[in-house]
Amino acid sequence: MSPAELAAYRGPILVTAAYFGLWYTMLFGLQTRTKYRLRDEYAARGEVFDRYFGQDRRMLAADRAVTNTQEQMVPFLAGLWMHSVFVSTTHAAALGAVYVLLRAIYPVLLGAKLSETQSKRVFLVTGPCYAIVAYLVVGTVAVAVTTG
Repeated sequence: MSPAELAAYRGPILVTAAYFGLWYTMLFGLQTRTKYRLRDEYAARGEVFDRYFGQDRRMLAADRAVTNTQEQMVPFLAGLWMHSVFVSTTHAAALGAVYVLLRAIYPVLLGAKLSETQSKRVFLVTGPCYAIVAYLVVGTVAVAVTTG
């Protein structure tokens, strides 16, 4: 691939790198930081923090933010790259950037503790994210079906 051809994919490449950066920030920042903070907090009270079988809502919220972002990784990146290659790198990069920004808001809307109302708040992120993935994938399929 020539430098000019590679430059055409700069946007999707940066969006992909940003998504991985966001995921690793959640994994090593949010999730790990929460785990160690809770471990110390429980120890200060003379209790044992059970990372995997405990039901601390703060740990559950951190885990949820990380796993939900990971669960959506495959459909998002597949849609981003299919659209980039077969439809428009510009549109894919712009929608991808919006998607990454929305995913960055997810832990904030989820909150520090899981609650009954969290699903209503997080839909403000997940709804548009599902729509972006659908647009990227359906748009690519439409071009593939109508071409030729």
